Amino acid sequence: MLILSRKNGQKIIINDEIEITILESKMDNCKIAINAPKDVKIYREEVYVQIQNANKQSESTSLADLGSLSDLMPHDKKSAPKKVILKKNSPENQ
Repeated sequence: MLILSRKNGQKIIINDEIEITILESKMDNCKIAINAPKDVKIYREEVYVQIQNANKQSESTSLADLGSLSDLMPHDKKSAPKKVILKKNSPENQ
């Protein structure tokens, strides 16, 4: 872990593409600005933890839960979706 001291207005550059600017620093609070490419995901820790927990819960979906979804789908041939079979090298698969 790298620990740095910065004053208001000073910056930290990460990997030539992420810029963190110290906007304001008070007793127990620090306001920062982050300039990063759009593909870089930036989260507050508490939001990141919530996302991770939601992902873990979705991974634990059981087959019984999936089976109950079939009860919600139409079973008559007229309203049932048609099956589409994609071949391994078909353009739709690429």
